[in-house]
Amino acid sequence: MDELSNTIYNLETALLKPEVRNSIEQLDNLLANDFREFGSSGLIYTKEDMLKRLPSNTDKVVFTVSNFQVIPISENVALSTFKTERTTNDIEKISSLRTSLWRNEEGVWKIFFHQGTPIQ
Repeated sequence: MDELSNTIYNLETALLKPEVRNSIEQLDNLLANDFREFGSSGLIYTKEDMLKRLPSNTDKVVFTVSNFQVIPISENVALSTFKTERTTNDIEKISSLRTSLWRNEEGVWKIFFHQGTPIQ
């Protein structure tokens, strides 16, 4: 994995860890101010929504990641695509295809767009 792919992979997988998802400070550092997510529910979430929503979730959520790829779009923008399997409370399993856009803001990579699509 090249340096950019490794960097984005580490940031993406950090966003899936419970300790990061429960930390407003860590989320604030990873999400760009103009962050948007198109949720599988059809709702659109902003950074503010995520800072309220994720830390308040008390479910036990575990993600596994596969098929991870990074495509540089420009010098300061990268697209990541990957598959996750999310297990909630050791019961419910949902597989999704995910896409994120990352932007380098003054030497710090931040996610500014994300979409996850559930698959069979």
